[in-house]
Amino acid sequence: MQKVAIVILNWNGLEMLKKYLPTVIAHSSSLATTWIADNASTDASVSYVRQYFPEVKLLTFEHNFGFAEGYNRALKAIDAEYYVLLNSDVEVTEGWLQPLLTFMENHPEAAACQPKLRAVYDPQSFEYAGGSGGFLDRYGYPFCRGRLFDTIERDEQQYDDICPVGWATGAALFVRAADYHRIGGLDARFFAHNEEIDFCWRLQLHGRYVYCVPDSVVYHVGGGTLPKSNPMKTFLNFRNNLTMLYKNLPEKDLKKVMRIRWLLDYVAAWQALLLQRNLGDFLAVFRARKAFRKWRHDFDLDRAVHCRADANALDARKPYSLLWHYYFKGHRHFSQLPVNALRK
Repeated sequence: MQKVAIVILNWNGLEMLKKYLPTVIAHSSSLATTWIADNASTDASVSYVRQYFPEVKLLTFEHNFGFAEGYNRALKAIDAEYYVLLNSDVEVTEGWLQPLLTFMENHPEAAACQPKLRAVYDPQSFEYAGGSGGFLDRYGYPFCRGRLFDTIERDEQQYDDICPVGWATGAALFVRAADYHRIGGLDARFFAHNEEIDFCWRLQLHGRYVYCVPDSVVYHVGGGTLPKSNPMKTFLNFRNNLTMLYKNLPEKDLKKVMRIRWLLDYVAAWQALLLQRNLGDFLAVFRARKAFRKWRHDFDLDRAVHCRADANALDARKPYSLLWHYYFKGHRHFSQLPVNALRK
């Protein structure tokens, strides 16, 4: 069994591999084996890796299974104590892996952790997809230490403490293999977006913890799969976020939260149309809510399994509304939000 397997899921990411795979090899090979799991790329990704990085292990799939199922299939085939799910557009730094491994070895209660993410194109700022650890507000809106909605902070070491978080980014997710498989891995039905948040929430419902370890720093390009304003991305984000809430919310909160989200989602749709002149995103929100209604009962068994009464279960959400703090109280930095532990 390998100690650590770094697994990069690739789909037509040749240019990213050329740019960032060398840093992974240079700064990780003493502690980990690197794998490329290829989602049926039609570019020269596979031949490039075979030619220039023969030490990298390759898995090739016949179809593009998306982020979630692609990783599930890859990790079933890899025998390791720890996995690192690493995006192809991540530039790692010297010594990045050791703090994560050391932390996990010394904290058996931890199922997963992430490094601190900075932005490749603005290296002194946090990166949108992970910052210094992620959280959810009470209505399911994700945010990070270092990023609230579209407001991104400069990294001035203000969030350099190791702390439990609500979710760790899928761009650089360090996870125990036993925990990954115990809860069934990523939910392949999501295809892409919100799947790592759902995964981390489920870990906590089973009494496990997720952390950010900012002693480890990586740089992330972000948005490598779909542009930020892409209607398909909007559709997946809304559909999957609603599904995640339905799967994991405590029974006492489910009806209230879903009623409020019904209102907030339609406000977001009309805002996209009237203020941003974005017909694609407007329609995507309606399609997402329709798709959620159509398939939500497919997740009833998930609720029964993961939302059972458990004295050790953690609620991955903060107890307040991020919308209220951001838009009505003018709080733009994570440090301005109430200090709350994860809720039991």
